[in-house]
Order: sequence, then structure tokens, then C-alpha cells
Amino acid sequence: MALKAVHVSDVPNLDQVPENASLSLYSNRFPKGMDVSSSRTGYKIPKFLVIGHRGSGMNILQSSDRRMKAFKENSILSFNAAANSPVDFIEFDVQVTKDDCPVIFHDDFILSEENGTIYEKRVTELSLSEFLCYGPQREPGTVGKSLLRKTGGKILSWNVESDDPFCTLEEAFEKVNPCLGFNIEVKFDDHVVYQQDHLIHVLQAILKVVFEYGKDRPIIFSSFQPDAALLLRKLQSIYPVFFLTNGGTEIYYDVRRNSLEEAINLCLDGGLQGIVSEIKGVLRNPGAVPKIKEAKLSLLTYGKLNNVPEAVYLQHLMGVEGVIVDLVQEITEAVSFMIKQPSGDGEEEVLLEGEDQIPVKTNPQFSERELSFLLKLIPALIQL
Repeated sequence: MALKAVHVSDVPNLDQVPENASLSLYSNRFPKGMDVSSSRTGYKIPKFLVIGHRGSGMNILQSSDRRMKAFKENSILSFNAAANSPVDFIEFDVQVTKDDCPVIFHDDFILSEENGTIYEKRVTELSLSEFLCYGPQREPGTVGKSLLRKTGGKILSWNVESDDPFCTLEEAFEKVNPCLGFNIEVKFDDHVVYQQDHLIHVLQAILKVVFEYGKDRPIIFSSFQPDAALLLRKLQSIYPVFFLTNGGTEIYYDVRRNSLEEAINLCLDGGLQGIVSEIKGVLRNPGAVPKIKEAKLSLLTYGKLNNVPEAVYLQHLMGVEGVIVDLVQEITEAVSFMIKQPSGDGEEEVLLEGEDQIPVKTNPQFSERELSFLLKLIPALIQL
């Protein structure tokens, strides 16, 4: 299907956004909102955020840990299950079908088996109806196509304890608990070079749904695709845009993806509000954290180490403002126990509970030497 070229001026912008769209990163679980009107003056996320990865956690089909297969990732069921814990946001992946419908799915390809043959289809080359015919179906008595997943060099049946049909971005806005903020990751294939007209076309389809259904729900955009992140910021000024990066743990042809320093430069050049880094990139380069703060950017992290409470607390001490996690219940409980959020405008927090309460300054400042020492206190974290 041929894509129509769309100019930036044709895309919905701030002047065309509905009056009820959220003007701040705010939720009834937050003590304060967050103004995103100007990235140059900076802003502060009101509390340490815990964000559910693909809802209640990603599916690792080969894992012996039942928690990694409890709910179908990126599903309405998984999203609402996350709301049972005091999680602030859920993160999910959005792609756009060939008939311009934003759908929620992580992988670039969908795999299915028919008569002993495995078929692989690119998500963005499917129509909405074709996409929705995979997996469990909403219509009683309807059987969907089988669903497989390529993982660890193997192709496995996508079996989870609580399955759920695929969903669209519009359905997520309509059916997910309104107390949850959305971290919308806009997905693009790392191995494809995209033209600007195509990126704008895809982003326009997503923004149309967000502007129509977002209402007062807190929303953060993020993307690994540097040009898509920059365009998201140019096309709208309401919602914060974060640049996703591996922080140098993997190397790409596009050098903007290869370090936290490059991520800082991209954000400053494009007026983005923050960075989401693989946690290993931050732990290997702790000196980048004060640079991010000096640039008045926010910093969130993702990665398997975020399922370790000690690693999450260490990041809090370093100045990281939030973590994307798979073990939502366990990490939200640990954060509630280890980090008592400030109740007012003061600068003190409380560690631990009961008679063992210890008041500490929020956002403590550490030298690189002190941070290095803290890292050595947790040997598991330096085996990267």
C-alpha cells in the first residue's frame, strides 16, 4: 500500500489538541503534576516511578519462572492486572497496521503454524482484521490462528497461564484502568531505514488516537528510533518524549544510539524531555547521570536488573527517576518499603518503616568514587 506524504504542518499540533487532553504528567497516584511545556527550563517527575513492562511484565516463554508467563504481555488483561499493584505507569509497544490502525504488539513479526508449516508475517504489513485473527478471539466459539514466538534461537508456542486477545491502542484507552499512566513506546524495526514521510505517517496515526482518547490520562512517548523521537516532539507539545537507548551496551550503525552522551545530545538538540536507558548502560557509566541532570533531562531505566530490589534502590540513590519492571508486584512492594515518598514540599524522604525510620535527603549527591563504591556493595550488579 502506497503511503501518502504528510508534511509536519498537516499533522495535529498543539493548537488542534482537544481541551481535555492532559497538559501534565499527572495521575491520582502522584502528589504533583509535571509541566512539559518547556524542555529548556526543565521539569521534575514528582516521585520515583515504577512502570509495568508490557503491563504486568514481558513473557519469557522458555523461563521456569511462572511469573514471566502469568499474563499475555501487551494485553488489556495484563494492563489491568498491573493496576492491582501501586504501579504508576504501564509501558507498551505500538505499531501501525497497513490500514493505519495503531495496535499493541512488541515483535516485528508474528509467527503462526498451519499444517506443519510456520508462517512469518510483518505486523505493519497486516491489516487490522488480519492482525486480530491471531491468538484467542473475543467472539465466543471463534478460534484464532495459532501464535508462536521466536526466542533464544527457538520457536515456541506462545502459551501463558492467562491469555487474552490482541488489542488496539484505542481499546487500551477505553478499557484500561484510568489510574494508570501510559508509556507508549513507538516501535520501528532496527533493521529498516525509514524515510521521514513514512515516520510522519505512522506518528500521525498514533497521535490521532491519543488526542481523541487520551483525555486526562498521563502519557509519555518513547522510541529507540532517533528521528521518530524528534518528530514526536515536533508534531506535538503536550506529552513528554523520551529517547530510548541501550546506553552503549549494543552498537548500531546510527551513532546517536550508541551512548548516553549521544542520547543527551539528541535530547538537547531536539527538545526532548528525557532518556530511558538500559540499566547496564547506566551502571557502566554512572558519571553520565549528573550530566543528564545538568542538562535538565529526566532519566528512567529498563532491563532485567530492574527486577532486583537492591538494583532499583541503588538507582534511586544515583538520581534515576523511575524504573520499568517485569515483577510489578514485587518491585512496587520493595519500593514502598525502602523509599517512603515525600508527602509535602520538603526535601526529605524516609527509608524503612516503623521505629527504624531514617530521614534522608531526596536526590542525594554522590561523587563518581562514591557511586563506584556503592556498585561494589552489590556484586551481582557488576557482573554485566
